[in-house]
Amino acid sequence: MARRADAVPAQDVADIGMAMWKKERPDIDCSGKAVTGRILRLAEVFMAAMNTNMSRFDVRYAHYAIVGTLRAAGKPYCMSPTELQNTLMITSGGVSNLLKKVEQMGYIRRRSDPGDGRGVIVELTRAGFALSEETMRAQAETERGLVAALSPSEQVVLAGLLRRLVLANG
Repeated sequence: MARRADAVPAQDVADIGMAMWKKERPDIDCSGKAVTGRILRLAEVFMAAMNTNMSRFDVRYAHYAIVGTLRAAGKPYCMSPTELQNTLMITSGGVSNLLKKVEQMGYIRRRSDPGDGRGVIVELTRAGFALSEETMRAQAETERGLVAALSPSEQVVLAGLLRRLVLANG
């Protein structure tokens, strides 16, 4: 569970790294590290927490992401691999490998797209639907816990700033 921001030391690893660079290379503006370094660190921390959370369901977060996205799409709980790739923001190779694994686990099924003979549709199986129902609340609780150090209004501001960075950088 996250600590409140006021319980956190005055300096973090990004501050320390930036001070080191400033001392050694004062000619280089490393101010971007204040944001990028923290985002990269949080990505590791958040992914580890989400994988730990999902481990009690015998899946990893990436497996949950496929199943949860199909469930959130609504009936008939199916999407094309490209739609999944765009929603999950991962590479086509990454989504192909994930789909293969999640299909082997019995949570999804790939079938021919009736509207496009070359295309594929990924659909949630009954087991996948059951997993999504079992995991969605736990995942939401974990996500809320990870941002609990921020007040609700701070979370809104940060979400807006992060959205702007995502839109600006693809």
